[in-house]
Order: sequence, then C-alpha cells, then structure tokens
Amino acid sequence: MRKWRQESVLDLYNLALASVLLVAPWLFRLTNSAARVEFWAEGAVIGAISIGAMVAYANWAEWANVALGIWLVVSPWLLGFTHTRAMHFSIVIGAAIAYFAIIELWLQYDHTHFPDSAQQNNAQTHSPQT
Repeated sequence: MRKWRQESVLDLYNLALASVLLVAPWLFRLTNSAARVEFWAEGAVIGAISIGAMVAYANWAEWANVALGIWLVVSPWLLGFTHTRAMHFSIVIGAAIAYFAIIELWLQYDHTHFPDSAQQNNAQTHSPQT
C-alpha cells in the first residue's frame, strides 16, 4: 500500500484553489475575457500539477506551482485587467498557491536534510520528565 506524505495536504489545498479558479468566471461573473481565459488555463494546469504531486512527488511540480502563483499575481498588469474584481482575486489566489508550494518545498527540504531533528523533537516532547 502507498503511504501518503503529510505534506500532500498542501497539494490538496492547491487543488481546491485551482477548482475555485476554474469556476471563478461564473461564480464572480467576470466579464474580462483575458481574466476568464487566464483563470481557466491556470486552474487546469495547477490542478493537474497538484494531482500529479499527490500521486508522485517531485520538486519540479512545486516549483511550477510557485511560478504559476507568481504569474497569477503579476498577470493583471501584463494581461490588462487591472482595477477589476478579477485583479484582486488573481492576486490573492496566486499568492496563496505560491505560499503553499513554498511551504511544501521547505517541509520536504527539512524532512530530507534533517530527518533526525523531527524525531528528536518528538521524542523530547513525549518523554517523561525525571
């Protein structure tokens, strides 16, 4: 049986945010066509990457989510939908996606480079004081 990584919950959060991106044009009645296409494309790609990362973790998938999250933050200015509801939505969702991916990269780095530190901390907190 496959053992799930604890960090996979962050990919689940990114999958949920990708789902919100996919339905955002209808949910928020976005009228800007550039924003609609952007949200659909980004939602599909981020969702696919997040599912892939849950099934078979790879650092590149998290770095791709970081890049796509940053793209969502800057896309309103580059694609011309500034000063709209879509702009605010894009910035918040993009920052959250990048944040979750960075946290997962950091946790994975910590787990692979310092595997004993987590076990030592856990043992210290659960050992009886004499």
